[in-house]
This record gives sequence, C-alpha cells and structure tokens, in this order.
Amino acid sequence: MLSQQIRTKFLQYFKDKGHTIVSSSSVIPHDDPTILFINAGMNQFKDVFLGKNERGYTKATTCQKCIRVGGKHNDLDNVGHTSRHLTFFEMLGNFSFGDYFKAQAIQYAWEVSTTVFGFDAEKIWATVFEEDDEAFELWKAYLPEKRIVRMGEKDNFWSMGDTGPCGPCSELLFDRGPSYGRAFSPLEDPDGERFLEFWNLVFMQFNRDASLKQHPLPKKSIDTGAGLERIVSLKLGVDSVFEIDIFQAFIAEVARLCNKPYRKEDPQLAPAYHVIADHVRSLSFAIADGAQPSNTERGYILRKLLRRAVRYGRILGLQKPFLADMLPCLIDTMGSDYKELVESQTRIADILSLEEETFLRTLKRGGNILNTIIDQTKTSSSKQISGKNAFKLKDTYGFPLEEILLIAKDNGLKVDLDAYLVLENQAKIRSKAAQTIHFPQKENDVFKEYIKHHPTTGFLGYTQTEAEAAIIGILIDGKFVEEIKEGQNGHILLDKTPFYPEKGGQVGDTGSLTHKEAHFKVTHCHSPFPGIIAHLGKLEKGCLLLGEPLSAQVDKQKRQEIANNHTATHLLHWALQKVVGAHIRQAGSLVAEDHLRFDFNHHKALSKEEIRQIERLIQEKIREGQRVQTYEISFEKAQKDPDIKQFFGDKYAAIVRVVDIDYSKELCGGTHAENVSTIGSFRIVKESSIASGVRRIEAYTRVKAEEWIYEQEDRLEKAATLLKSSPLQLVEKTQNLIEENKILHTEIKALKSSQLKQLTQTLLTKVQYVGSIPFMAQIVDTEELNALSEQIAQALSSYVVILAHTTKERCQVMVRVSKDLSQKGILASSLIKEIVPIISGGGGGKKESAQAGGKNPEGLLQAFEQVQKWLLQNA
Repeated sequence: MLSQQIRTKFLQYFKDKGHTIVSSSSVIPHDDPTILFINAGMNQFKDVFLGKNERGYTKATTCQKCIRVGGKHNDLDNVGHTSRHLTFFEMLGNFSFGDYFKAQAIQYAWEVSTTVFGFDAEKIWATVFEEDDEAFELWKAYLPEKRIVRMGEKDNFWSMGDTGPCGPCSELLFDRGPSYGRAFSPLEDPDGERFLEFWNLVFMQFNRDASLKQHPLPKKSIDTGAGLERIVSLKLGVDSVFEIDIFQAFIAEVARLCNKPYRKEDPQLAPAYHVIADHVRSLSFAIADGAQPSNTERGYILRKLLRRAVRYGRILGLQKPFLADMLPCLIDTMGSDYKELVESQTRIADILSLEEETFLRTLKRGGNILNTIIDQTKTSSSKQISGKNAFKLKDTYGFPLEEILLIAKDNGLKVDLDAYLVLENQAKIRSKAAQTIHFPQKENDVFKEYIKHHPTTGFLGYTQTEAEAAIIGILIDGKFVEEIKEGQNGHILLDKTPFYPEKGGQVGDTGSLTHKEAHFKVTHCHSPFPGIIAHLGKLEKGCLLLGEPLSAQVDKQKRQEIANNHTATHLLHWALQKVVGAHIRQAGSLVAEDHLRFDFNHHKALSKEEIRQIERLIQEKIREGQRVQTYEISFEKAQKDPDIKQFFGDKYAAIVRVVDIDYSKELCGGTHAENVSTIGSFRIVKESSIASGVRRIEAYTRVKAEEWIYEQEDRLEKAATLLKSSPLQLVEKTQNLIEENKILHTEIKALKSSQLKQLTQTLLTKVQYVGSIPFMAQIVDTEELNALSEQIAQALSSYVVILAHTTKERCQVMVRVSKDLSQKGILASSLIKEIVPIISGGGGGKKESAQAGGKNPEGLLQAFEQVQKWLLQNA
C-alpha cells in the first residue's frame, strides 16, 4: 500500500541522514498528566526538549500514533463532516535535540517533500511566524518570495498544550488548485481547502510555564510533524483522506457489514462510513495500549467515540454490535506495522463488544424518547432541543451533555444550553440540600509554614523498628505548643523516626513513644506535608516537652504483617499480568496488616480458573522463597528499564527506590518482607467491580488466609449438618433437594390452580346486580387476587368485581371492570378512590384494573356498600 511505502521511505530517509528510528510510543501518555492522549510526535521527547533527560542520540525520526480528541487539539466534532479531520492519525516526524536547527530542518523538509513525497515543487508554499525573519530568509533558497507567507501566532506558533515546550513554526502547504477555492494565497484561505497544510516544522525554543511565561530551552531543537494520511491523499490527488488506501479498506468492510454501497457524494450516509472507519482505529489503538472506555477522563473520551460510532452505524441500519467485526480488516491493514493490534485482538474485541452491548441497551431504554425529541425538534422553527428535554436525556437516560450536543450536531440541530444549565444547577442545589457534608480539619497550611523554619524528619524504617529520637514539634488542635500533657491527643514530630507514614496505599505504623515515665501511644502515622512525618496519638501517661529525647518503637508484629502484604501485592500484580495480560495496570491499592486490596484496569470479571491460576502462581513463588532486594537508582535509568513497573501519573524524585524480586520489579517506597517465603500463604477472598473498567481483588496472607480457609470449612460442615449429610456428599444431597423442590413446586402450583378454579366457581354464584350491572364484592382467603379476578373476568362478559384479602391489621383490594362498562365511564380507578378513604389506605390504577392497600380491614364491608351506592348514582 502507498501509505506503507511512504511511511517506510520517510523513516529510511532520516535514518540515512544520521537519525535514530524510534518506535512510536503508546497513545497513552503514561508520564505526562497534562494531556489525555499522545497528540504529536514530540510528546515522547518532552523531557528531552526540557533538558530533564538525555537519550543516546541527538537526532530521531518517528511515525507516531496520535489521538486528537480532547483538550487543545480536539477534532471530534469535525470527523465525518470534513475531508481531512481525524481523531486517530499517524504523524511522521524528525527531531533534533540541540543538534541542528532551522536551516537544516528546512533543507530536509524540502528534500523529503520533493523526493520522498514526490510533490510538484511549483505547488508547495511555506508559511512562517510573522516575527521570524530568519526562517523567511532561509526559505528563499527553495521558494520564490511570493510563495512564503508570514502568519500570526494563532497559525504559526506551536505549543503542545497550555504549558510545555513551544516555539515559532513554519508550515508547508500544497496548492490543490482553483477547483478547491478562489484564494490566491494561504492568507485568503483560512479554512485551508485550497492550500492544504501537510507538514509543520516547529523551531522549539521555549518552555511555557503555568503562568504562561516563556523561558528559553536549554538547547534549541527541532520538532516536525507531517500527517501520513493527509500526505497520501495529496499524493493520490483525492478530495478526502477517507479516499486513501487504508480508509477505503475500512469503508469497504463497513459497506459489507451494512449491505449498503458507499457513495462519497452522499451527504446523508457518507459521514457514517467515515466516522466508523476513523473511530474504530482510535478505539482499537487506545485499547491495545492499555486504555478502555469508562466514565472518567480518557476512558470517557473513548466511550464517547464508541457511542458516536454506534449511532452512525444505526444510520446505516446496523442494529446489532458490529465494531468488533471491523477488527480483522484493521489488523490485515495495519497489523504488520503495529504488532500491538495483533497481540491485543481478543481483548479489543471483548471490550468493544461489551461497551457496544451496554450502549445499545441504553439506546433501547431511552431510544424512543430520544428519537421523539429529535423528530419533534426537526419540525420546529427553532431547530433547537429544549433545555428540559436535554436535561431529561441526561438525568433519566444517562446521555452526557457532550453526547447530546454531538447527537444534535449530527442531526443538524442545536441545544438550549442556557435552560439546560439552569435545570442542572437546580438539581445540584437539591442534591446538596439532601446531604450533610463534614469536612476534615485542614492542617496543611500549618505544616507548610512549619517546614519553612524547621528541619525535615529522617526516615529510618527500612532498616529499623526502634530508634532514639528528639521531639522537634508538638501539634495540638491545629496549633504548635511547647508540651503535651497526660490525656491529650496530638501530633508528635521527631527529628528521625522508624515509623512508616501512610502513603502509596500502605497504612501507617503504630507503636509507642516513651521517655522516662511518659508514654505516648501512636495510633496513626502519616505525612501531612512533604518532609514531615507526624505521629498521631494520645499521651497515656506523664508529660512530653519540646526538645526532649525519647524512644520510638514500632509495633513489630503489625509492621511485619504489613510488609508481607505489601510484597504479596507486588506478586499479585505480577501474576495478574501473567494470567490476564500485559495491559493490567494498578489503579489503586490498600496494604494493611490484616488484608490487602488491589485495584486494576480490566474490562470484565476474572473467571474462577483465572483466580485459581493467579493463586497457584503466587503460592509457587512463596515456596521458592526468593529474596526481596531494594536499591536506589536514578529515575532516568528506571525509565529506560522496561522491566521496572512505574505507576504512571505518580510523580517521582530524581532518585527512586526499586523493590526487586527478580521476576517482579517496581518503583516503591513501602516496607517489604525480606524474603517472599514469609508471606506464608495467599488466598483471594473477593474479586469485584468498583467502577466501569476497574476491578478490585481483596486477599489474605499468612494466618489470616488460613483462618479464612477454616471459616469456609466450618460453613461447609454447618451446611452439611443442616442437610443431614457429610461435606463430601453435600453437592449430591443439594442436587437431590433441588429436584425434590422442583417437583413440590410443580405440585403446589397445580394445587393452587385447582383451588383457584374451585374458588372461582363458588364466587361466580355470588354475582348480583346493581341496577343492570353484574357486581361481585367478596373477602377471600387467598392472596392471589390478580389471578383469581382474572379467572372470574374470563367467565363473565360484563362485570364489576371487587376482591379483598385481609390479615390482622392490613387488607389488599383488587377492582376489575369490564371493557364495555369502562367505555361508559365506570372506571376501576374511580371505584378504588371510593374504597381508599374507608380502609385508610392508598392505591390507584387504570380504567379496567386498580389496586389498593389499607390499614383498616374492618372497613371493607362499608367500602363495598359505598361502591354499590356510587354505581347506582353514576351508572
């Protein structure tokens, strides 16, 4: 394919020029919380541009997977409605990290454009930042001055986001000719229809901080980006990126699935093919790299993409899940260049199918109201979905506002946002009024001020559980004091401590601080501010003064159990990746002395066999008894080691601590067992969902795990005793009881049916007439009022039937009215209203059937008489 050829030739050109070919990074920015998705080739080199990191090369070239569907670069609304916007695309790029700058970058770009891309030199234009005279002069070596255009900051000053590396840029544009517009210059073509941008050369000179100030970078660098899909479309001379080889394969597959021919000129259906083809690529690559749809952040973006694709599929008549059926085509087309698609095919298919099925259920539930709203709005003069209807779609049927806006746009409609926001704000006010919120006391400001004038606390806990220390701070009720007296609660700060403060999911140590006769019980240890370790507790005896020496003693047994569980958590993470897949990422944890909890990203529940396989792997490693090593290395070195797990989104110092168990390596600051064997035993006691796409495992180790097994055995014994069986025969005994129960249930059902028939025949003899109306009102000895009244109704052609059942303090009433009488105005709902006040109850119903419950069974006969009076007066 031409796309593959250009990708290969581009990388080879720069390799021949001394550049290192660097593989595309994941589309998930694991070490950059400022963006949701990788949106440019330079993202993976951000720290290099900032001078925080160095690579073994100063020049690089990549073909980077990019997703632009959030934040500054958000093309979602345009996809399907324009000829060139995509949410997923491949970005060709070359980079210099302090090696070459503008002159060389411009030369390379010209040579690649005219040789590798094969573009007609007469049709190439360049734009430069209006203040960049140097770039303007450099381009004059390749282009006539009339085809070099100065542009403002909006067009020719590039930044990755609101903050980060940035600099002036020079864009290359291709003149597609007068058939694409009458503009004679890019200045006259703001939409870029005739003069289509195909390459952006960024002269990276600055770093923009949070205050939007620009600081010079340590080294002037080059960052370029050329969209592969756009280049191929220009090479082929087609109107749209959706006409290139890759997309034509996807579109043909969509046409096969929906059995409708694709016509690019069809304004109604063509966008549906485009949206599906684009969104399937974005979803598949994101899932392959470890993301998945959810209700938050990037997961929410993916869910929005998937739902938009599904809605467009319905336009093409695809009523059943179809996205996973697109995968084989995607893998045939791009799998040879992106192996992660092949390796993750099953997982991608599972997640797409699960999410699509869930959304189809949502559409089924709210689809009728949604379609009605859209149809009504289309016929209105305003062509605007009311705020009331938009809020109803969100509040009742779970359609997020962004999705409603997309649905509206896709149908040529608008949304009354002002009215919507009023309703949403009213709902928030009601929600706040319904709950009482208790905010914990905030002491951060106190500690922040304290640390300015006092030393930090030294941590000794990796090697010690006891230490001699000195008091450097006493905090009581949010204020620093000189002493703490017997019976008072407070925080004690020490110059050094063996106590581990709660962080990273590990609970804090407990123990005691003692000095002569004074004894302070430490009930919690935490780090309320960087550099501070606070011992929270109560002085049970004596008095402690600021500056006094004391002995700090950690509860050793509890510390050991915590350490065992923390090491077990690392083993669990390792085993999950082995059994479930390499995509498993920790999403939270709790390490306590009596249990451990591990949250991870996965799209479905673990099977019983998977859980047992995980347990077997961990038990095997416990028996091996591997020594647990810890050491410190530079964060830069850790980043280069693919075997070391890092918790992306966490901020690490320049020097990090590695917990190394040979087969499991993680960056971790917690305390650990010295040998895996001290974990003793490991049992998973619960696996559950805590959020969309996030699972939780709870487990026990050592004695707690053994006690849990004994508890299960005790339950088994108790169940066997109750069923007069033994544990070994319990399954067979239970199966026999189930079969017996089924037989008895059938017999009881038949008996009840027979009794109802007999009762029906008896009651039919009780029918009397109120005027000309067949009437029955009886108190019966059965709760099956609905079934009984139905049988009576089948035996009569015209009727008013009232049945009641009573207990000591309650009664239930059923009213049925034949259709012929309801058409004359005798309604079951009207009759029940006559009954309700008399029986002190409540109820309601429809024309032909109504029910009520009451607290005054003794009033039933009076109620029956009242109904008869009503019938005589109104019939």
